[in-house]
Amino acid sequence: MSTAIYKKGQGYWTRQMSTIAGAVLTLLGAVWIKDLFNDTEWFGLAPIWWQAIGGVAWCAILGGLLYAYVWVRPRSVDFLVATEAEMKKVNWSTRREITGSTIVVILLAAGIAGFCKVFDLLFYWIFSSIHVLDAPPT
Repeated sequence: MSTAIYKKGQGYWTRQMSTIAGAVLTLLGAVWIKDLFNDTEWFGLAPIWWQAIGGVAWCAILGGLLYAYVWVRPRSVDFLVATEAEMKKVNWSTRREITGSTIVVILLAAGIAGFCKVFDLLFYWIFSSIHVLDAPPT
């Protein structure tokens, strides 16, 4: 298997962002490995050595897999390239449309909450007046 970058000029941003996300997860895993070997003293080596060996091995293995899947493997690279092409076709909403939609949702939620509160008070008054409910008002 070749280690050359497959379709070098295509899918730049999806590959970059996938690499960054994978690197963050790999580094978080390295921190987990460090904590895992915190009290390990095998074969007379201090825990710091096992933490370093484990962290470097973890980063090397996952870094190699990340490189293979994001940059070299044709099937996954084709998926990332196609994903970027489809994202360019999307008709993204403008800031004004999103702001207007958000305001409508907030007002509608407040209206429904007010409607529910009014009917709650109405039912409380009805059931209190016929002595079905003897709870003090809230």
